[in-house]
Amino acid sequence: MRVVLQRCSRAEVRIGGQVAGEIGQGFMLLVGVTDGDTTAEADLLARKVAQMRVFEDADGKMNLALKDVGGAVLSISQFTLYADCKKGNRPSFVRAARPELAEPLYDYFNNVLRTQYGLQVETGRFGADMQVDFINDGPVTIILDTDQL
Repeated sequence: MRVVLQRCSRAEVRIGGQVAGEIGQGFMLLVGVTDGDTTAEADLLARKVAQMRVFEDADGKMNLALKDVGGAVLSISQFTLYADCKKGNRPSFVRAARPELAEPLYDYFNNVLRTQYGLQVETGRFGADMQVDFINDGPVTIILDTDQL
């Protein structure tokens, strides 16, 4: 699994012109699933996201986690994180998990953030055409990949 974590001051996702999810301060996450991923990878990434200390403390150091600042999560499914661009100019998405694997794992990941870590989690809709708008605060962008953790 891969997550692109972006610290934000606000974020929202629209589907068909309607707001489907929105948050203030927190993390805007792009979440990708590949074949072979299991709940173990989702658990690992949820823990990393929940405990990531990238918010400034009183001394201006990145030392606070999401819960410390009362932040929330906007989680967006993103199969294109597994694009293969080695050949030609048209990406291949064969490494992205099929929806029947990816959607339940994406839902599980979000549920772990909610239930085990007590975070407010807003989402788009899996497989939908979505428009995401956010302000990257910092900017802070971190790529988490279970193959590298």
